[in-house]
Amino acid sequence: MEHQRDVRLLPKAHLHLHFTGAMRPATLHELAAKHGLHLPEALVSETPPQLRATDERGWFRFQRLYDTARSVLRDEEDIRRLVHEVAEDELADGSRWLEIQVDPTSYAPRLGGLTPTLELILDAVAEAEAATGVGIRVLVAANRMKHPLDARTLARLAVRFADRGVIGFGLSNDERRGLARDFDRAFAIAREGGLLAAPHGGELAGPSSVRDCLDDLGAGRVGHGVRAAEDPRLMARLAAEGVVCEVCPASNVALGVYERPEDVPLRRLFEAGVRIALGADDPLLFGSRLAAQYRLARERLGFSDEELAELARHSLRGARMPEERRGRLLAEVDAWLASGPLPAPAGEPDRGVGAGVR
Repeated sequence: MEHQRDVRLLPKAHLHLHFTGAMRPATLHELAAKHGLHLPEALVSETPPQLRATDERGWFRFQRLYDTARSVLRDEEDIRRLVHEVAEDELADGSRWLEIQVDPTSYAPRLGGLTPTLELILDAVAEAEAATGVGIRVLVAANRMKHPLDARTLARLAVRFADRGVIGFGLSNDERRGLARDFDRAFAIAREGGLLAAPHGGELAGPSSVRDCLDDLGAGRVGHGVRAAEDPRLMARLAAEGVVCEVCPASNVALGVYERPEDVPLRRLFEAGVRIALGADDPLLFGSRLAAQYRLARERLGFSDEELAELARHSLRGARMPEERRGRLLAEVDAWLASGPLPAPAGEPDRGVGAGVR
């Protein structure tokens, strides 16, 4: 019996993954025990927590769980373990290049300050890359809930490490809070320093938040951006300007942005010519990693293998990787497609879309 091509063998880049949210559940539990920390039931359960962030209370619950998970990362060994395990998980999912997002402010008090924290993360990244072969780079992210001056500090720090593995600058947290233009100076600092601007927008807030990312922050990529599908003129602009939207279907459903996987307007964006890089966002809380996003596109949204290959190409073209490496990986995507459907590999089956999609 023939099976569809294994999406884990499809070479791809992962451009939307948060640092703490990339942790394995087992690692979360072991580090909590190591440091004598209590975890709430929602983080102990074998199933992902029920999350709906479309109202303020729901977002607060999501953020509280994320902050609790972040609190288990308390020393150098924890950071190195997380980064190494993330690289292993990326390799297993066919991700050949990862751009992981981190706000070092959150870890700095326990790790000696902002600069030592970022230095440690980048050192761990270099070790994990050497061990696994997965290319890894870092986006430094500011928090929309904090003062814009804090964002400027982070932008200057990110630029200082542009030759050590930092490739971009982001803006995370609830895009319904505050104005993008309040952070325009921080993003100007980052862009002038040669970094990619990649703020969040267009998930919990509508198309106007995507437009603000473009107009006020000079975004070359938009974290999420999925709700641009509600505005045909905005989709046309994204396509014409080649702006990549880092769409994370499982988290869109888990957070209540869309009721069902079938409601995620991935095909509408795709057929409008918008470049899309599928991402897992926070697998720790949403229950599914990168390959599951491709399975969702196939099984719930009707994407053919040819279309999945094109999504992988979008991700590779949107990555900040050396051109020689990009060309090699694009050729490997073509080879995956040319190989024809194969029997399911031994071991773990190529399952459905993952527990995080509800």
